[in-house]
Amino acid sequence: MNIQFERFGAKQEETPTREAKSGMIYLSGGKFLMGTDDREGFPADGEGPVREVSVAPFYIDPCTVTNAEFKQFIDATGYKTEAERFGWSYVFHLFVSEATGAKVQNAAHQTPWWWAVEGADWAHPEGPDSNVEERLDHPVIHISWNDAMAYCKWAGKRLLTEAEWEFAARGGLVQKRYPWGDELKPDGKHMCNIWQGKFPVKNNMSDGYAGTAPVRSFEPNGYGLYNVSGNVWEWCADWFSPNYHLKEKRENPIGPPAGDNRVLRGGSYLCHRSYCNRYRVAARSKNTPDSSTGNIGFRCAADV
Repeated sequence: MNIQFERFGAKQEETPTREAKSGMIYLSGGKFLMGTDDREGFPADGEGPVREVSVAPFYIDPCTVTNAEFKQFIDATGYKTEAERFGWSYVFHLFVSEATGAKVQNAAHQTPWWWAVEGADWAHPEGPDSNVEERLDHPVIHISWNDAMAYCKWAGKRLLTEAEWEFAARGGLVQKRYPWGDELKPDGKHMCNIWQGKFPVKNNMSDGYAGTAPVRSFEPNGYGLYNVSGNVWEWCADWFSPNYHLKEKRENPIGPPAGDNRVLRGGSYLCHRSYCNRYRVAARSKNTPDSSTGNIGFRCAADV
């Protein structure tokens, strides 16, 4: 997992230049091959063509923001997430208790396994009869892009650009399908938290998890980043477009100047080859900036 490490170096910062960089990983940036022409890709999403892109040095958190970290932000600021203000969020149907499920009146039209649960938010992931007390080391979920931005501002950090995210997620490997290589389960070993079984009715949990996993589960990639495939989708700073990159600059690209949806990367515990094969490192998704679901979180970056 050390391909081109000299070119795309990464190291743990020993003497942070400011408090926000404590515990973050320094990536020295450089050129890399972004996107994919893989037969498993989704051309309509704008995954291809493969192109050479460069990014400047930056800092990145090894993990997505946890429930414990987000609670510190809430306790310090009194911030209300958009799910809390709206009064509901989307929860995967198998996680909803019988009592809460009896009150559910709406589901997502094209994805009916997402139930609109009143009282679901980051602190009550499956509805008002749930909590995160035993999941403080899990990624915070039910977070909108706007919520993520509010946290970043408080923490003195920022969201990654999509190019930075893919550069980091590849971990120094060149054009591999996953952060660890081309095989989903090398030697039969689970490397990420995704769906096993028949989606969306039966999860065999052979990777050990039905929902989110602790943020340091599974092996990190070559840059020391955990769960850049699976677990939760991660918001990026960019507006989403399936074709803007065809004409965009290749040096520190930041995406289109406007749009309706923001970029999501990395896939989640609900991704399955039969439905959402987007835990591949080049895969992309999108959602509106005010949307939240039970499988969306975020990871922070910081300028050098």
